[in-house]
Amino acid sequence: MKIKYYSLFLLISISVLQAKTLPNVILMMADDLGWGDVGFNGNKIIKTPHLDEMAREGVSLTQFYSVGPVCSPTRAAVLTGRHNFRTAIWSANTGHLRREEITIAEAAKSKGYVTGHFGKWHLGTLSRTMSSKGESRKPAENYSPPWDHGYDRSFVVESSVSTWDPGGKGNKNKNPFYDDGVPLDPNDPDSNLKGGAGRVVMDRVIPFIEKAVDSDKPFLAVIWFNAPHEPIRAGPSYLAMYPNTGDSAQYYGCITEMDEQVGRLQAKLKKLGIYDNTLQVFCSDNGPEGNDPDFGDRQAGVTGGFRGRKSSCYEGGVRVPALAVWPGQIKAGSVVNSAVCTYDYMPTIAEIMGYQMPDQRILDGENMLPVIRGEADRTKSIPFRHKGRAWLVKGSYKMIINSITETKSDEIYDLSRDAYETENINASSPELALAMRKEILAFLDSLKESYEGADYGIEAYKPLGEWHELGVAPASALNAKEKAEKLAKREKKKEKREKEQEGNAE
Repeated sequence: MKIKYYSLFLLISISVLQAKTLPNVILMMADDLGWGDVGFNGNKIIKTPHLDEMAREGVSLTQFYSVGPVCSPTRAAVLTGRHNFRTAIWSANTGHLRREEITIAEAAKSKGYVTGHFGKWHLGTLSRTMSSKGESRKPAENYSPPWDHGYDRSFVVESSVSTWDPGGKGNKNKNPFYDDGVPLDPNDPDSNLKGGAGRVVMDRVIPFIEKAVDSDKPFLAVIWFNAPHEPIRAGPSYLAMYPNTGDSAQYYGCITEMDEQVGRLQAKLKKLGIYDNTLQVFCSDNGPEGNDPDFGDRQAGVTGGFRGRKSSCYEGGVRVPALAVWPGQIKAGSVVNSAVCTYDYMPTIAEIMGYQMPDQRILDGENMLPVIRGEADRTKSIPFRHKGRAWLVKGSYKMIINSITETKSDEIYDLSRDAYETENINASSPELALAMRKEILAFLDSLKESYEGADYGIEAYKPLGEWHELGVAPASALNAKEKAEKLAKREKKKEKREKEQEGNAE
């Protein structure tokens, strides 16, 4: 009997010890934030003092890839460590995260972590009967909420909401926040959905962290901010920070509001005494929306000179601002120019937690800790595919292809001397072109096998939807009529803003 009690005591002691030594993990992500939209990457206009301080206390990652040039693909990569085509997420608002996928939340939970997801979801619908994108999104078929993917706590919205008053009248409850699966009424004052979207989210994050600390459990918190995605709005105090900048003040202000909440989080971690035992990573899901901005534009995001923007295969679409902080583990004030990406989250966290994948499914990333510590170079290439294009970053080279068979349009850039992708060296590099194209085609074959269920070990697995060959873009969740209506609404909003500006000027 004494032996039995001693064994039980030993197991409890080990459990408590693990809880105190396993690091907490916080993964933050902005929405449509350009590489050049933060102070730690050289922006002189937008105030991001708290993110800048994090970069000083950790590492700035200058060649960090979101993987997806649009929203949902990146989010799938973050949670699974796998390309979105493997998970049946074709693009934004298409497909959903399959239940057969293993998420970082499920991995963390198996190691004793308490898990929470806060902010945007965008990996499936949150209701079987309605979607923010309408009936064409097929809410019953694409129902795939965070609480089905390993999260103990969730406060989420299906798709983008206003960056100010995110549950306001314009929302009309078509895209509500779900608090642990329960939709909130935006008109109920107790819902606490007024003011900055960053604050609305952080008001749920902090109690989650406090509860985990009180329970003496390590936690995983995934925080996906809405800023600076449309609808772009900033509150009065944030607009006042950017006088004489026209409508761009809305963009700048909503980023500063988000940054303020990042700072609030840092202060709370330090007050709780857990800052040093918390790995934090911040990035954006893709490059900035819209065209290159003119003075006063509301869509005022900048890429830092990189070619392309959101939706593009070029660097401006997928190279995003990023940093990591883990005191004592990552050197403060360091800058890493080696390539890392969102694929790397799962293998990194699995290594930290001591988690072993239960099968041989492909992970597209690698443990990034040796790279961001400056101890080793990256070993894996970074493969991409979006709609009709596939591309690969291998060492300092990047190749883009549009066809499985036709090679005339292939592009290769040496990013070490041509990061802005101005000189296509494909024609003058036949051996490199052959090797990189071969690797891309093998990657595409692998994607198709994963899509068909090869990784799941399920006989006669029936995949969701149809496979999309290279050069064939997936069907949009919106039909032609809905697209036209959406564009018309956008134009009306633009006209309304212009009239408001004229009125203010008078």
